Amino acid sequence: MRTLPDADPGVPDERSATRYLTWLLRTTWVPVTAAILLAVVWMVSQALVPAVVGRAIDAGLIDRDGRALLAWSLVLAGVGLVQAAAGIGRHRFAVVNYLSAAFRTIQLAVRQANRLGSALPRRVEAGEVVAIGTSDIGHVGSAVDITARGVGSLVGVVTVTVVLLRTSVPLGLVVLLGVPVLMAVVSVLIRPLHRRQAAYREQQGTLTARAGDLVGGLRVLRGVGGEAVLSARYRAESQTLRTAGVRTARVESLLEAAQVLLPGAFLVLVTWLGARFALSGRITVGQLVSFYAYAAFLVGPLRQLTETIDKVTRGHVSARRVVQMLQARTDLSDVDRPVPAPPPGDLADPTSGVRIRPGRVTALAAADPVDAVTIADRLGRYHPDGAATLAGVPLRDLDLATVRKRILVADNDARLFSGPLRADLDPHGRGGVAAALHTADATDIVEALPDGLDAEVAERGRSFSGGQQQRLRLARALVADPEVLILVEPTSAVDAHTEARIAERLGPARHGRTTVVCSTSPLVLARADTVLYVESGTVVAEGNHRTLLRTEPRYARTVLREDR
Repeated sequence: MRTLPDADPGVPDERSATRYLTWLLRTTWVPVTAAILLAVVWMVSQALVPAVVGRAIDAGLIDRDGRALLAWSLVLAGVGLVQAAAGIGRHRFAVVNYLSAAFRTIQLAVRQANRLGSALPRRVEAGEVVAIGTSDIGHVGSAVDITARGVGSLVGVVTVTVVLLRTSVPLGLVVLLGVPVLMAVVSVLIRPLHRRQAAYREQQGTLTARAGDLVGGLRVLRGVGGEAVLSARYRAESQTLRTAGVRTARVESLLEAAQVLLPGAFLVLVTWLGARFALSGRITVGQLVSFYAYAAFLVGPLRQLTETIDKVTRGHVSARRVVQMLQARTDLSDVDRPVPAPPPGDLADPTSGVRIRPGRVTALAAADPVDAVTIADRLGRYHPDGAATLAGVPLRDLDLATVRKRILVADNDARLFSGPLRADLDPHGRGGVAAALHTADATDIVEALPDGLDAEVAERGRSFSGGQQQRLRLARALVADPEVLILVEPTSAVDAHTEARIAERLGPARHGRTTVVCSTSPLVLARADTVLYVESGTVVAEGNHRTLLRTEPRYARTVLREDR
């Protein structure tokens, strides 16, 4: 059995949902083909059972031929063994196909999220990403999985139709004409279901994003008194989603009822006609039993055909969302012909007038913290309109991978990842974790863990306090040891004593490397080689902390108004 997921998901066909699903089938054509062939054998074996039973009844009851009865019984046993073996094999391959499609879809979504990077929130709503990773991958996997059973059911129906036509033309015609009628009725229900599922899926993604925003900004909302307003809005949108879900469920319930009622009615019709033909002598008793068994058998493949239509429809809706994400393009696109990477030099942002000297610790103190974040984004090439330069070379002319390798922006939106703490802090195995923990004053956090660096980090690091998470994220950034490290408010969640130790250790730890700290903390500013004071997005003063306190009243008001 294959090991999943595959290391490389491949290059998808993202032109449309249909092409994407077709690409998934082509990519896994070997197990898909095997599942289809086994499903055909499995279904045809079931379709032959009624014919064998009918021949055995005629041989035993009508002809009183014991040897023929034994022979047909052995044939029935053989058909049953083939059916069992094919069913087991089909199911195993079906599981592989389901998991392969689901894993491949989530791999592509994660790869696209990494490719979009900081542009992801501007291009795809958070709710859409969450929905793709939770529900859409299942629907896409089911659409690929159901292919084998759908083809097998279709072949099974054709086989039964041929057998019935050879035995009784009227009964064969009933099946031949009845199956398309059943499929047409189901198709009438599928179309509105398709529309309602798409609308429900869109509203679900929007509401998920709204919930994330509400929870993430709960503290701020309480501070400004907006919690009740946004909670009421969320309740209203939640009720709208519930109504859409009920509307979708109505059509789904009709479809489920049709899947039971229509094949059942078909069974009654074929049985009634077969009984009349048997009474009139047009067919034998064994053939009557076979016809009844065929009618009962047809309930299964007919339901599977309607299930195929349903699951393929659901998969198409989900694939459309996946394709929309895969089609998203970053506004921080890479250049076709990047210029050679320059040597270490000044990192400058002409828009604000910020110029960072290499090999020094530079503090960026802004009257409005948002300005500091914006400047940090431009210096790290996370802003689509940035004109920052490194050693005089525009960052937008450099290969994006080179920029990411040389310039690291670490802000408080970063998260700790689930898994061993050691792998979280040092994913590339560079070493230097102990020194980084010391600089970030986070050694005590690791020492308090029963397994130390081998301890498992809970989802989003929720087992750590806000200050502990901040220190661990700082340690992770220090382990990376980039040429330029830009830290945005790295000590905002720690106490003054911890902040003082971090500020004292940061400069020596980054000796010879360029470090930018966006902060208005006097403890941090006092340890910086140079302080740049920003107002209205522009540098208005430059110097060391003590000098600016004496000569720049606006700077003094900004950094001393905090209660520390």
